[in-house]
Amino acid sequence: MQPLLEVKNLTKYFPVKKGLFGRAGSVVKAVDGVNFKIYPGETMGLVGESGCGKSTTGRVILRLLEPTAGEIYFKGKNILNLPNEEMRRLRQKMQIIFQDPYASLNPRMTVGQIVGEPLKVFGLASGAELEKRVQKLLEYVGLAGYHARRYPHEFSGGQRQRVGIARALALNPELIICDEPVSALDVSIQSQVLNLLKDLQREFNFAYLFIAHGLNVVKHMSDRVGVMYLGQMVELADAKELYSTPLHPYTQALLSAVPVPDPKVKKKRIILKGDVPSPVNPPSGCRFHTRCFKCLDICSRQQPEFKEVKPNHWVACHAVQ
Repeated sequence: MQPLLEVKNLTKYFPVKKGLFGRAGSVVKAVDGVNFKIYPGETMGLVGESGCGKSTTGRVILRLLEPTAGEIYFKGKNILNLPNEEMRRLRQKMQIIFQDPYASLNPRMTVGQIVGEPLKVFGLASGAELEKRVQKLLEYVGLAGYHARRYPHEFSGGQRQRVGIARALALNPELIICDEPVSALDVSIQSQVLNLLKDLQREFNFAYLFIAHGLNVVKHMSDRVGVMYLGQMVELADAKELYSTPLHPYTQALLSAVPVPDPKVKKKRIILKGDVPSPVNPPSGCRFHTRCFKCLDICSRQQPEFKEVKPNHWVACHAVQ
């Protein structure tokens, strides 16, 4: 099967300006050589600590940020080489649900205007037809048609996120990037929004890139899961395989921290030493070697290759053969 999205050696550096005149000094290596594929109708989860480059990866894929290097193929086309008009048409097929439902909605626009704006911009509906489609979209996400006349401040956080989901659905996308869509919501509301996202995927068969901190959330949502550390992908596998047999030491440490809702079950925690190094000056060799409990001599000298060690299970680690 041809992948819907393929990312090759994706890199994004941010210059760090210093001095009186803002001269460029060093760079923040936010995303540094990431590779993965997403197939039609599947959900790929992306996890890692804060600052590992998850959200930046998602925004670069949509070209909300321009990459420093690498290639992004959508349905076989490198979107970095597309002319402006063709890229504009392609944006209909790639949408995003933002993390913060408060900051991502314009407070001066009604919900009807927010959800209907993509349809107006692309000339897909107007007048009575636009109102009808907006009401239908709101009903898809569990809101009522009359909510179209209200403003964002009149809604709860969970309802606002539903509005953001309706806006993402408006143009019938094939890929939706979910940038931590439930992290700002109460736990009771999180499950409702996650189930809504799964129901919509079953109905419309689009693919998700699901970015999140919560490992249990990612396990619930994803077909495959990628683990990022300090701008690089360290492990990628089917969700069941990754959660049952993690191979990279960082993944093992992350999963050991997931609480088990059973007081009788004793779980051994893996406590990582030290802090996450700075992405401005990452360690040589394997970036995880300064905190790794399986560190070898070669780890500080040579960066491990991201390779397939088992069928559909990719790892970047010298200690994994």
